[in-house]
Amino acid sequence: MSIESDLRKDGIKVIAPISTLTINSLARSVSEKLCFAFPELHLKNQDLFIELSRLSMYTASIPEGVAEANYFYKNSSVYFREGVNLSCVQPCVVHELLHHLQAIRDKKNDLVRLGLCEFGEFKIYGMGLNEGAVQLMTAHCMGEDSDIVKYYDLSFPTTSPNFYPLLCNLVAQMAYITGKELLYTSTFYSTDEFKNAFIQLCGEKAFYQVTRNLDTILYSEEKIIQLQNRLLVEVSNQKSRKMAEKIEDLKKKIKETFIQTQDLIFTSYFNREFEKIHTTEDIEAYRARLYNYQNYIAIADGYHTFHSYYINQMANLDLKHDSILNHTALVLAKPNKLASLLKAIRRLWKKETSTEVNFDNWK
Repeated sequence: MSIESDLRKDGIKVIAPISTLTINSLARSVSEKLCFAFPELHLKNQDLFIELSRLSMYTASIPEGVAEANYFYKNSSVYFREGVNLSCVQPCVVHELLHHLQAIRDKKNDLVRLGLCEFGEFKIYGMGLNEGAVQLMTAHCMGEDSDIVKYYDLSFPTTSPNFYPLLCNLVAQMAYITGKELLYTSTFYSTDEFKNAFIQLCGEKAFYQVTRNLDTILYSEEKIIQLQNRLLVEVSNQKSRKMAEKIEDLKKKIKETFIQTQDLIFTSYFNREFEKIHTTEDIEAYRARLYNYQNYIAIADGYHTFHSYYINQMANLDLKHDSILNHTALVLAKPNKLASLLKAIRRLWKKETSTEVNFDNWK
């Protein structure tokens, strides 16, 4: 199958090549921004410029709702939506050029890895994780501030309110556990360090389930875009209703998957960390770490899992503290014994978090 046929499958129609002057300008600007934003990657400006300036770039007709740019790995080219301002560096430019820098190919020039995404013989695995990580790097590179956004009835903080906001939030929660530098390094150089660190801290089962869930969110959102574009031209009322119902079902699925993923991330991590507590200093470090996690949490009407978990763990920390001081065996508090306290504390927590959430870690 030709490159043109592959592009048409994604709704991309090439209009014209981008001038060498513009390509060089973008390559130079992106190289400088990456070197400045990520000193831990030990990048060389001139090497980056040479690599990026060799890329073929085109303006193209791209379907509505799809990203403004697309890195097509089969021919190592970037396609920008017609009308995108390329006189200065846009977030979509950084994102797609990062994809090119991530690409790992075998001797046959077949793509085998793209950052945190692995290309198997029959399946691509980890695309959602990689897209979220690359967009977090893009937002950091562009100096984006954190903001509160609302999608699918979920309110959450993100540095990328318009591009992959849900994926960015969940990957940021993972990076809170492993450290952002490890995420950035592993994403850029296509290594397993981030994966291995997360597995060590949260467990192998948790990592693979989270990764599958991120793929589910990514592909569900792509399906919504496809259905919405079909709705624009559909004339049959019956087909339109069915597509609208399918969109609503996908939105519910995304919300449920997001909440399940969020809960899995923090419970897997903090349950394991609790078992590592042996001193009063460990207790205070754990307490602060769990408290600060609220800066990443998505909230929704009727969602109380994190708050309930927090309250129960605070009670267990008090018991752990007493057992350490008294050298006695630890008997953990049961969540149902704290039920009478939850309602009042939730009101207080809601009031505090609505005014005092600190977003410094998102910059």
